[in-house]
Amino acid sequence: MSFENIKAIAFDADDTLWVNETFFRDAEVAFAKHLAAYGDQDEIVQKLLDTEIKNLDTYGYGIKGFTLSMLETAHRLMGKKMNAETIDFILNKGKQMLAEPVELLPHIEEVLGQLSKKYKLVVATKGDLLDQERKLIKSGLIDYFHHVEIVSDKKETQYKKLVKHLDIQPQEFLMIGNSLKSDVIPVLAMGGHAFHIPFHTTWSHEQVDEEINHSKFKALKSARELLDIL
Repeated sequence: MSFENIKAIAFDADDTLWVNETFFRDAEVAFAKHLAAYGDQDEIVQKLLDTEIKNLDTYGYGIKGFTLSMLETAHRLMGKKMNAETIDFILNKGKQMLAEPVELLPHIEEVLGQLSKKYKLVVATKGDLLDQERKLIKSGLIDYFHHVEIVSDKKETQYKKLVKHLDIQPQEFLMIGNSLKSDVIPVLAMGGHAFHIPFHTTWSHEQVDEEINHSKFKALKSARELLDIL
């Protein structure tokens, strides 16, 4: 496979550049334990997931929407027994998540430093604008990137707009991320290249039961492999 025509490389942020999903999984467990009197852990986590998915069109992705979904789920489970203690617990959990330090994934800074000498690098991520901007600044990576695109969702339409903004053709674009659903499938559909670097934890809403067999797709084990390919 030739990558000579690639001009721009876009990186997903959460769980591609830095750790993110782990904080959500830990918060889910803490939430379920706090509400243990109202169901077992798996049932409560599933109710929270259902609420999150229902609210995506309203709140979008990110910690703030997750916090609001925790409040809604707690109210559905507790009803009139919802109290200040539970509200404080949920709000504090959300603020704690927002204040978490940014932990870069292995080899990321080395890879960005090398690739930025040859390619136009872009961050293409979804989520809350303020939170993603905060994490990008705290990460110390912002100077490696030519452009930052924070969107409400990542589908083929958004990628086409990004490619147009970068003034390149789809075949000159490479997307790198941990989600087949958001970072790979829509990019391949528009004619771009896509590399998948899995993270050990993936939100169930992002999981797909699909094997990708495409000439412009590669599955990698770590970001370090990019330097051997590009």
